[in-house]
Amino acid sequence: MKQSRYLLLGIVFFLTSLISAQAQDLISVNELAKISKNSDVVVVWAGDEDGYKVHITGAVSIPHTSLCNNDPIRNLIKPTAEMAKILGEKGVSTDKTIVVYDEGSGKYANRMYWMLKYLGAPNVKVLDGNFKAWKAGRKPVTGSPSKVAATTFNAKPNAALLANMDEVKKAIGNPAYAVIDARTAEEFAGTAETEIRKGHIPGASNINYETLLDSKGMLKSKEELQSIFKDKGITSDKTAIVYCETSVRACVLYTALKTLEYPKVKVYDGAYLEWQATASNSVE
Repeated sequence: MKQSRYLLLGIVFFLTSLISAQAQDLISVNELAKISKNSDVVVVWAGDEDGYKVHITGAVSIPHTSLCNNDPIRNLIKPTAEMAKILGEKGVSTDKTIVVYDEGSGKYANRMYWMLKYLGAPNVKVLDGNFKAWKAGRKPVTGSPSKVAATTFNAKPNAALLANMDEVKKAIGNPAYAVIDARTAEEFAGTAETEIRKGHIPGASNINYETLLDSKGMLKSKEELQSIFKDKGITSDKTAIVYCETSVRACVLYTALKTLEYPKVKVYDGAYLEWQATASNSVE
């Protein structure tokens, strides 16, 4: 009986530690500056391929789009083996601390963060404020990304972080779920100009990802984030499914919810593009 109790306590401690670790996945400029030269740390630029021409010294360039396909739906993640190959060739392995950043919008860095967590990387961090904060902190920069010796990325996909269209259908009207749209209010309402079907997934709540960031592009305090989500009825007992047009912006919501230690958060990778392209799916 005692052994069973100790085993149960051990499992609870492990799960609590895992959730707590995920909540600490933001790293400040000063914290990164202290560890960026360590051999077990790799810094990754996740922005657009033709993005900023100045990089954090020592960073490698892996645009988030390099891990995605555009067929049949734009920006769907590639098969696991392909993503692992690309990451390994760039010197990224699951044995290292991986710090991701972008130009300052946060959406590309957080997209890369989610993809790496989905692939099973245990120690991934987002630079809070991204390159904008690094530059403001007068930290070292360079004109070109670094080249790091190739390695092996041992991917172990975590299916619990990924939602497909069937699960989204199951979530509609289900009180155990919260479906959250990270687009602008205009996109959500269907008043923005677009070439795709206007509107949103039925029953979804709208939280523009930009409202989760402060004026410096940093994630707002836990208290502010908690207030934003609770005002929409999104509580930690629900399974949260986040999406936007291509689930890039949605990943900022993913990181925010994990920072708040919400245990069940998924990204609908097919996103609104896939949903609206399926004629049998209704939109609001």
